[in-house]
Amino acid sequence: MPFRKNATYSQRPSHAARAAHAKGERMFRNYDTTAIQPKRSPVPAIAALVAVVAVLAVVIYLVASLVTGGFSGSKLLAEGETATIVVAEGEGAQAIGRSLSDAHLVGSASAFTDRVNALNAGSSLKPGTYEIAGGTSVDDIVNMLVAGPKETTFTIPEGSTLKNTADIIENSTGGVVTAADFVKAASDASAYASDYPFLKDVGSKSLEGFLFPKTYAFTPSSTADSLVRAMLDQFGTETAGLDFSYPQSKGLSVYDALKLASIVEKESDADHRATVASVFYNRLASNMRLQSDATVAYFVGHDPTAADVATPDPYNTYTIDGLTPTPICAPSIESLAAVCSPEETSYLYFYFAKDDSGVMQYYFSETYEQHEATYA
Repeated sequence: MPFRKNATYSQRPSHAARAAHAKGERMFRNYDTTAIQPKRSPVPAIAALVAVVAVLAVVIYLVASLVTGGFSGSKLLAEGETATIVVAEGEGAQAIGRSLSDAHLVGSASAFTDRVNALNAGSSLKPGTYEIAGGTSVDDIVNMLVAGPKETTFTIPEGSTLKNTADIIENSTGGVVTAADFVKAASDASAYASDYPFLKDVGSKSLEGFLFPKTYAFTPSSTADSLVRAMLDQFGTETAGLDFSYPQSKGLSVYDALKLASIVEKESDADHRATVASVFYNRLASNMRLQSDATVAYFVGHDPTAADVATPDPYNTYTIDGLTPTPICAPSIESLAAVCSPEETSYLYFYFAKDDSGVMQYYFSETYEQHEATYA
């Protein structure tokens, strides 16, 4: 194409020239605008995608939190595991929620309180001891607390000592009543003597022997004192029909009879209580020491050794005359009955051992020579 000079306008261009020039400018401007327009950036689309993913993550997190019971990062209790929760009288949803969170039953205290409020259950949560399994939903926990605790019971076996009884109570109540609290409450019989006439001869000694072996109920309002009283009530009920005239005719008080019954409890089985009782009565009448291994075991805490038997102690009936200072356990009503009505014998000795078949056998003798011969 031949070279063209740049066109110029006269100072007074014609109308046609002006129109042609304007048309060229518009074409030039339209071309340049199109030529320099940038391409659309992908950043807004990526940002929108990230926002959608974030929303979905929050939704999933919220759903998961509702299922697990909260928003805490701590690991919840696994299924098959349990935790014991104690709800005190007057305790509110927030405090209960903290206990549940601390026990890893819910993810956070607020997860519990939110559901309590949503269910309008705040005034219906009942105090007590609850055993809750891992994996229990928040709604089920709320419903459990609204329904109230299942009745908690504990059993004191026959032959239990005060220490045994205290340990059972602490374990059964989840520590609501501690062993130390119970021992303290039962350490001075004089504190209860005005309400229980059978304690009049006990003085300030412990209630060892009077804490009757039975099954008892534990409620949220139970205390060491109330449990002691329940056991003393049971002792009074169980022994009301016993006739203590026989031990009294032998110079024994009701308290002495209880001491003897506690030894019989440890030294006999169901078939030989009355016979064993007769041996101890005969030894007392003959001014012989009782020589009961069970009394030695009481103060040493295990089956006695030869060294234990020779150790002086107020409970060692190998070294003291007569009965122990207190009973050595809580005897069964059958052992008490045996002391109130023993078999009439002349036996002064007995021992028991398992035979070749593993059956426990009792051997009674009137003389030491006969007693020695049974070992042969």
